[in-house]
Amino acid sequence: MPGTLYLVATPIGNLQDITLRALETLRAVDLIACEDTRHTRKLLTHFRISNETVSYHEHNERERAEELVDRLIRGESVAIVSDAGTPGIADPSFRIVQRAIEIGANVIPIPGPAAFVSAAVASGLATDAIFFGGFLPSKKGERRRRLEGVRDIPATLIFYEAPHRLAKSLADCADVLGDRNAVVARELTKLHEEIARGPLSELALHFAGTSVKGEIVVVIDRARNVERLPAATVTLAGRVRELEADGISRKAALKKAAKDFGLPKSEAYRIIEAEKGNR
Repeated sequence: MPGTLYLVATPIGNLQDITLRALETLRAVDLIACEDTRHTRKLLTHFRISNETVSYHEHNERERAEELVDRLIRGESVAIVSDAGTPGIADPSFRIVQRAIEIGANVIPIPGPAAFVSAAVASGLATDAIFFGGFLPSKKGERRRRLEGVRDIPATLIFYEAPHRLAKSLADCADVLGDRNAVVARELTKLHEEIARGPLSELALHFAGTSVKGEIVVVIDRARNVERLPAATVTLAGRVRELEADGISRKAALKKAAKDFGLPKSEAYRIIEAEKGNR
């Protein structure tokens, strides 16, 4: 019989968040496949676990998955762990899970922390319906298209973001989605944990020009029930340009666009200025 594949959640920061079952599993398996063996070794050393480890990440996923399947076929047990949180959430794992299922191996999740879940429950925004979109695209055009695709989903939106793109992404979110209430959760469970709340435009300005570090989750309120704009108009700046093309002055166009998006004129102005500064 094939062995068993365990998907083991590990702490997102505070090592004390690991579960007793996760520790028991990591001590019992024949092999631990890690996103970064050096990172995971710190966790294993802290809990005096010395089992064999091997790297398993996006750059070697295809080849390594077959090696792990061979180990499973031989009846061995394999644990998959990511650098932090639950494996398979915004990092590789689905390929080895698919292959394990194909060969008839047991696939057992060992639940635990997930950064987007912790951010959602601490955000103060509704959690009855959640859309988790992973990492937003790094390129501005692709990022805005992704946001346009999710703007009408009737759920709280959650994304991961890199520190150096945070202010630009928040400005794009405000422009494309409208100036919704949002939360930026940074370094959750760690010493420098920060949870910033406010309209997207204010958060964009707050983080602009600052040196942001750590793991970041952005939680955004669901779409407001406002009258839909024409299909061709998908952003605040786009609406301003559209009105100017009709011969309306810049000032009047901004006022009209703000009304169309259900925003105070001052907030609309801040959104557009924040976008300019982050291009």
